[in-house]
Amino acid sequence: MFASGVVKLTSRCPTWWGLTALTYHYETQCIPTPLAWFAHQLPVWFQKLSVVGTFVIEIAVPFIFFSPIRRHRLAAFYMQVLLQVLIILSGNYNFFNILTITLCLSLLDDQHVNFWLRRPTPKSESTSLQTLFSGLAVMLEIGTYALLGYWTVKYFDLQLNWENKSISSRTAFTYFEFNGFLKTVTVPSIWIGVLSLTWEIISSMFKCACVRGVLWRLWSTIQWAVMAAATVSMFAISLVPYTYFEYDAHSNLWPGVQTAFELTDRYQLVNSYGLFRRMTGVGGRPEVVIEGSMDRNTWTEIEFMYKPGNMSAAPPVVAPHQPRLDWQMWFAALGPHTQSPWFSSLLHRLLQGKRDVIRLIQTDESQYPFSKQPPAYLRAHRYKYWFSEPKEDGSYPQRWWRRVYVEEFYPMVHLGDSYLEQMLVQHGLKDKAPPRRNSNAWLPQLLHHVGEHAREMPAPLLLWTLFSSAATVCLLNSLRSRARHHQHESLQDKHADKQAAGRVHSNVVQEDEKKHEEEDGKEQEEDATSEEEQEGEIEEEEEVNTEETEVDSLKKRK
Repeated sequence: MFASGVVKLTSRCPTWWGLTALTYHYETQCIPTPLAWFAHQLPVWFQKLSVVGTFVIEIAVPFIFFSPIRRHRLAAFYMQVLLQVLIILSGNYNFFNILTITLCLSLLDDQHVNFWLRRPTPKSESTSLQTLFSGLAVMLEIGTYALLGYWTVKYFDLQLNWENKSISSRTAFTYFEFNGFLKTVTVPSIWIGVLSLTWEIISSMFKCACVRGVLWRLWSTIQWAVMAAATVSMFAISLVPYTYFEYDAHSNLWPGVQTAFELTDRYQLVNSYGLFRRMTGVGGRPEVVIEGSMDRNTWTEIEFMYKPGNMSAAPPVVAPHQPRLDWQMWFAALGPHTQSPWFSSLLHRLLQGKRDVIRLIQTDESQYPFSKQPPAYLRAHRYKYWFSEPKEDGSYPQRWWRRVYVEEFYPMVHLGDSYLEQMLVQHGLKDKAPPRRNSNAWLPQLLHHVGEHAREMPAPLLLWTLFSSAATVCLLNSLRSRARHHQHESLQDKHADKQAAGRVHSNVVQEDEKKHEEEDGKEQEEDATSEEEQEGEIEEEEEVNTEETEVDSLKKRK
């Protein structure tokens, strides 16, 4: 992302330096979407402000990827995703943006992923020291955003115009000042990557050391060593193309890294990156239109499925499909046909009526104007295309495009034409190898059968069907695992309820036993007291009786 933003300015393209690139981008990109037409109609001040946002997200934000503050990384992730989603909505760039978003997922942690999946995250009590550090992190986070906003306003001279309700912007730095910035940040950015990679390797090593079991620990250590060596090697050789935009940093690289890059360059393991280095089609979108005829008098345009041709046809939505021929036609229109030698072979195959080539132009052969009989003559013209403008009353026009004829791109040719034969021989495109023999093995036959049926379905629909099926399976598995989790929790709750009920029952039984014991004790006490009373009464009666006997005996003595 950093290199993609830097090369836009190091190329000295006037549209990027003037912040007007997006006023041309939407209509001149390879295969625009219908939303690109609406984005193209936005006011110029908003288009320039969008370029400023692109520079901030591509040049400044990547440094926040390596911030130790968690919210910095989350903010960087969502800013990158915002840029990629806007590109997806306005242009068909196959799976490029999906891959970029996938790489940005490494900025997330388990806590945020669990937040997405609505999974509970265990919370730990924070100490006073952690509270202090979190407060300092918030202050540093706010300071970073404030500094980023200040630099954006300063170096792009952002000014709010209340009368026009707009924000004006311009580049307030020179090319030499930007080169000075690159000299300042390129080497530190390399060391930031080195420190980050070292930290990841060391932390992974400690995780391997914590694996239980000697054999499992040995196996994890071997995996860690292989992956660490591969990662360090890839990172080292990637520094060569990464520093192409800054001469001093590139020339000061260790010679061993340069040698390793030269030895592995043919495998294309690493590469420099510079998307839309210069804005093409500033004077209009160049487009090649192929025409066919049977008599050289009546010519019929051959429409492609995806690239602009018919001015009334709406731009398609084909991502994540990659219609390679339509893309190559866009590149071919940028120069003479001699720079695209494959174009001669394309015309040659169309004159021969090759079905495989026709299906690259139209999957539904009934939409191909020469499906019944190949054309006798072919030619190609170059046009300039522009998006149509809304009507004065604000209503939408009937056509999406308007065009102007420019020049002949390829002269009229037919089978056996000397010019066509010369071009094929010159670029080695004449048929040489004999046709391949058909294999009778079951696997090639099965793949051929599946391919024949899959060709009838539009490629974007086929890919989205596969992705939707995979997403549905993942969703069902997630719901199933969640249901199992809830079921397990309910069983645990029931078990806990049973245990609680058992404890309550035992407590009740114990209380009843205590009550019974207390009642028995009371009864025993009452019985004891009653016995004592009875004994007392008996003793009193005996005493009375003894007294009476003594009195009687005294009377008798008297």
